[in-house]
Amino acid sequence: MAPVPPGIRFLASFNRDQWYRAFTFSLTFLLYTSFHLSRKPISIVKSELHKNCSALNELSTASSSQLPNLHTAAECSWKPFDKSNYKQLLGAMDYSFLCAYAVGMFLSGIIGERLPIRLYLTFGMLMSGLFTCLFGLGYIYSIHSLGFYIFVQVANGLVQTTGWPSVVTCIGNWFGKGRRGLIMGIWNSHTSVGNILGSLIAGYWVSSNWGLSFIVPGLIIAAMGIICFLFLIEREYCYVIGWRSERLIPFQKLTKNWNGTNGHKQLYHSYKQGDKYENWDTELLLPQDNSSVSVPVQQVVVVKSESEPSAISFMGALRIPGVIEFSLCLLFAKLVSYTFLFWLPLYITKTAHLDAKKAGDLSTLFDVGGIVGGILAGVISDKLGKRATTCAVMLLLAAPILYGFSMISEFGLGPTIGMLLVCGGLVNGPYALITTAVAADLGTHKSLKGNARALSTVTAIIDGTGSVGAAIGPLLAGVLSSQGWDQVFYMLMAADFLALLVGADAC
Repeated sequence: MAPVPPGIRFLASFNRDQWYRAFTFSLTFLLYTSFHLSRKPISIVKSELHKNCSALNELSTASSSQLPNLHTAAECSWKPFDKSNYKQLLGAMDYSFLCAYAVGMFLSGIIGERLPIRLYLTFGMLMSGLFTCLFGLGYIYSIHSLGFYIFVQVANGLVQTTGWPSVVTCIGNWFGKGRRGLIMGIWNSHTSVGNILGSLIAGYWVSSNWGLSFIVPGLIIAAMGIICFLFLIEREYCYVIGWRSERLIPFQKLTKNWNGTNGHKQLYHSYKQGDKYENWDTELLLPQDNSSVSVPVQQVVVVKSESEPSAISFMGALRIPGVIEFSLCLLFAKLVSYTFLFWLPLYITKTAHLDAKKAGDLSTLFDVGGIVGGILAGVISDKLGKRATTCAVMLLLAAPILYGFSMISEFGLGPTIGMLLVCGGLVNGPYALITTAVAADLGTHKSLKGNARALSTVTAIIDGTGSVGAAIGPLLAGVLSSQGWDQVFYMLMAADFLALLVGADAC
């Protein structure tokens, strides 16, 4: 008999429980990748909304002294961003999105715990696809109203809050605390992967038709919303088949019992539906004992099951030890991260004198460093068992790196690439750790006595507070950059220092 191929032996070593965990890990990774993919285009398109018209005029004059000066602000920029206060207008668009995101996030976690995650997340992704496409249609239909773009950004910020509490709750339901830092560090790389893909997709069309830089990502996130509706399972379930219907039931709602029939013991499950008890022929989709059982309904004895714990209140979540400290730490850490997210391509364009596409491509190195930093933070925190200490050390190292990054553009492309990678790792490492492993730890804190329904609310509070910083950072960058980019980096270093001070209280 021919030996079994090693690849087949490897695949067969995983049971169905592990396969479904891997599927949920991969699906939620792709779902949130599409969220960040749809957020990134605005940072790539900024340099196209307002071009350096004076440089084009000089080029035109040098090439032909007989031709008039053709390049005016109105011709090379997109109204209403063709004026001298364009940085403030671009900052206002960032602020509109992020402020709406911050406000909506506090409500999203509370709503998400009371609705089916699959439907809630699907709705948010479809709506996000719609509003992302609307921004791009502003180019197609030559819309020059600032109010239109602000409205689209606010609406998109609100609907995108459905994403993070939903996927973190889902992944937290499927994976326990063992190696949570490593697992979520790898999983959280979807943020950087989405930023990279968003940069590449937006950069492909930015110079020829920047409307497609939004429309294509909008279609992608809408398509992923349909996939979410078709395939997402938010926690381990049994697939139960009764005489008249079938449904998914959480493991926690099933009571396992044994029934004797003709001298043989058989396993059965009962499930409480309202005030009545339903008994099912049961086939476990993800059986804990790796076996499938089926028992005739008429042989089953009704057994009561425990009631499901209620969702936690907002104030109840705030009383969990560590929630306030880590929320404030994330406020300043996310301020730094999102300032880079929204302004790095424009900074590279102005300081390195690159076009929009090359600057967008180069900015992806910051996110590559963020992937490594997030995984490294998770591994170290697992080994040490100290999430707060890991964050504090990375924040301490980030401050001098930020100062070095502000000086490095003078030394050429090579040092800039290296500094982008290091800076991305140290800036995004603490941000990634707090929003994933720390949020999951606090959402399943021992003080909750097993009530896992707090996870969505805790995640929303932490990320919502962080999103306040994410809203403030790009807005301040828009104001300070008019006085020189050095002022922006001083602001980032101050925010990093404040994150370190607040995070030290959680150690």
